[in-house]
Amino acid sequence: MKMKKSLNFLIVFYILSTIAVEVSAQKTIKIRFNETDEVLTNPGIGFMTFQRFNGDDINSGVGWTEGKPIDYQKYDGNLENKNYPMTSIAYFRIYWRYLEPEMGRYNWPLIDEALKTAHERRQTLLLRIAPYGGGPEDVPGWYRSMVGGPDLWPGQTKWRVDANDPRYAESFGKFITSLGKRYDGHPDLEAVDLAIVGFWGEGAGSAMLTQETREALVNAYTDNFKKTPLIMLLTDEKTNKYGLSKSTVGWRVDCIGDLGFWGKEWTHMYDYYPQGIINFGMKDAWKKAPVSLEVCGTIMSWKGKKDSCQYCQGYTPEDVDYIIDETLKWHISSFNNKSSGIPEEWRPKIDHWLRKMGYRFVLRSFSYPEFVAPDEKLDFKSWWDNKGVAPIYKKFLLAIRLTNEKRSEVMITDADITTWLPGDNLYDGAVFVPLDMPSGIYQLQIGIVDRQSHEPKVNLAIEGRDTEGWYSVGKIEIK
Repeated sequence: MKMKKSLNFLIVFYILSTIAVEVSAQKTIKIRFNETDEVLTNPGIGFMTFQRFNGDDINSGVGWTEGKPIDYQKYDGNLENKNYPMTSIAYFRIYWRYLEPEMGRYNWPLIDEALKTAHERRQTLLLRIAPYGGGPEDVPGWYRSMVGGPDLWPGQTKWRVDANDPRYAESFGKFITSLGKRYDGHPDLEAVDLAIVGFWGEGAGSAMLTQETREALVNAYTDNFKKTPLIMLLTDEKTNKYGLSKSTVGWRVDCIGDLGFWGKEWTHMYDYYPQGIINFGMKDAWKKAPVSLEVCGTIMSWKGKKDSCQYCQGYTPEDVDYIIDETLKWHISSFNNKSSGIPEEWRPKIDHWLRKMGYRFVLRSFSYPEFVAPDEKLDFKSWWDNKGVAPIYKKFLLAIRLTNEKRSEVMITDADITTWLPGDNLYDGAVFVPLDMPSGIYQLQIGIVDRQSHEPKVNLAIEGRDTEGWYSVGKIEIK
C-alpha cells in the first residue's frame, strides 16, 4: 500500500515537473527595430494646405488667398503636391458674412463641401470663422445694417466694429454656438480656431474687450466644442488665461518668421511670441492640445530679395534655421505655409523640420512569448521613443494583429498613446487570444489604428511596414 502511494506520488511529481520544465523552457522573444529617416505624413501634424487640398495646384509667386469660399480645382486623382510637402490637414478660413448671409440662415454647404473634399484627399479640415477681413470684407450685411456704420471702437481707427457692443457677442456667439452643435466631433474636422475678433480673426484688439464680452465670445466655443480640439490665438493674458480656465485649448500665431517684416524695432519672433507664450499662460498647453503656427508672408517670400515684393525679406539659411528651431522649442504640431511653394535649396531644412514636427514614434523594442494558448493572455513589453516635439492628440488605439493563411485577428490594447510625450515611453501590456483561434504559426504585427475601423492610421519611423500599414514584429505559435 505504501509502495503504491509512493508510486502515485512519483507519477504526479513527474507530471508536474514536466509541465514546469515545459513552461520554463518557453523563450521570450525580443525584437529590436531599424529606425528610418523617412519624412512621414501622419494625422494632425506637418504642413497643411490653405484654401486648397492635396493634389491641387499651389499659389504662384509669394501670394495667397483667404476668407472667401474655396474655388475648387479640377481633381485628376493625383494627391501629390508639386513643390510642396504632402499633408494630412487642409485649412479653411472663411469670413462670417459668407456663412450667415441673413440673420439665422446658415450656409452650411460651404463647410460640408470642404469636409467632404478633405476626406477624399486623405486630409482633415482645420477651420477658422473670421468675423471680418481687411478691405471690403466686412461683417455680414445684416449685422452692419443693424449696428450702423462705420461703428469703430471708441478712440480707434483700425477695428471694423465695436466688439464691446453687446449685439456683437450675441450675434457672432450665436453663430459659433450653431457651428458647434452641427460639427463638434465630426470625424473629418481636425480642429477649430477660437477666433473672436479682429481682421482675419487674428485677435487684435482682444485686450480691449470687457470681461463680459470676452467671456461670452470664448464661451460660445468652449461650451459647444467638447470633442473637436480648439486652438486659441496668442492674443492677451486675460483672453488666453480665461480660455484655458474653460477648456483644454492649444494655441496658434499667424506671423512665424517675422524677424523684421514690420521694422527692426519690434518683431513677433523676438519681442512678442516668446514673452506671450509665458505671460499668457500657454507654456505647457502643448502637453494636452496642439500648437499650430502660420507663416509670416510665405516661405518663398522669406527667400525673395528685399524690395522685390511686399513681404520679401532675403533671409539667409541661418535665419531659416533660427525660425525652425524656435518653432520646435515651442512644440509645433502643424504649419500653414498658405499653399505657397518651397525654395528647392531649402527643402532639406523643411524635411528636417517635418521629421521633428508633432509626434514621431520609433518602436525601439518589443518582447513577447514564443507561444500562447487560445483564451490566454499574450503578455508583452514595449519601448517607444517619441522623437518629435509633441504628443499625439487624437485617441488612436495601439493594436496587435495575429495573422496567417487561416485567420487574422486584431486585438486592442489599453495603451493611452496621447500620454507619450517626447522622449522614452514604456508600455507593458497584454491582450487575450480568442478562444476559437486555430493553432498554428502566426505573424505578430503591431499598428496604431482608427477607433472604428481598426485599420492602421499612424506611420511609425521604423522599417517593416506592409501595404496595409501594419508593422511585422515576428512569429508566434498558438497551441
